[in-house]
Amino acid sequence: MLTVLISTIVLAIVGLALGLLIGFAAKKFDVEVDPRVESVQELLPGANCGGCGYAGCADFASAIIHQNADPSNCNSVSSEALKKIGLIAGHEITVRERKVAVVFCSGSYSHTSHHEEYNGIMDCRSASLVGDGDKECHYGCLGYGSCARVCKSGAIEIRDRLAFVHPELCIGCGRCTQVCPRKLIRLVPITAKVHIYCSSLNKPLKKRASCMNPCLACKKCARTDSSAVVIQPNLLQINYSNPPAPDFPERVKCPTGVLATAEQHLKLELLPANCTCGKETKKK
Repeated sequence: MLTVLISTIVLAIVGLALGLLIGFAAKKFDVEVDPRVESVQELLPGANCGGCGYAGCADFASAIIHQNADPSNCNSVSSEALKKIGLIAGHEITVRERKVAVVFCSGSYSHTSHHEEYNGIMDCRSASLVGDGDKECHYGCLGYGSCARVCKSGAIEIRDRLAFVHPELCIGCGRCTQVCPRKLIRLVPITAKVHIYCSSLNKPLKKRASCMNPCLACKKCARTDSSAVVIQPNLLQINYSNPPAPDFPERVKCPTGVLATAEQHLKLELLPANCTCGKETKKK
């Protein structure tokens, strides 16, 4: 009994001493947190994606208060939250339009022709270093999912070796744009509902020989509404400073279907598979 009593007393003394030591250390090294930083952090999305250029939302909130960082650098924060952050930070904030990622390619595996099969690391950058990928189009999506793996919101889906972005899930962090070796992914205004899903600068005949759904630069969309598109050599793009209405594809009736809304593009896998584009070109 005496041994148990002594052990209990010793443990109690050690516990008390450690508790006092921890309490002293917490008081001594306590870092005062600015309540404004906590308020701003609560208004940020909490994704910690790094798209703003800071390590995470906590670091960004601190920079907004103490370094006058621009809160609109976060593409995921809503306009209402930006206004509240401006009131907390004590300065006026310019509300920018939210942006989402778009993969500018329609070349799924079934709708493109290919050369040697790639047998290596399932990573787009690695595949691009080995024969520039296995698809004939050297501008197209490699489809090994590097962008999907870095997407923290789960907005990118790989179907038939082609990356699709679900705009309702995209937070616009831009991580996918950084890992794509072919720079096919760009951030565009969320209000833009129509896109030209092609990035190939090849001539139309060469495009048609390798893909079922390329932009043939026929300028049919430009003739329908010249202000809605930007004409480049062998490729047209949407004018995102003046994006067309969602019914634009129906009015244009693009011959390859590369001009489409996000909803229409997501149905691309339903198109006839087993690309015969090279054979079609030879027949011509």
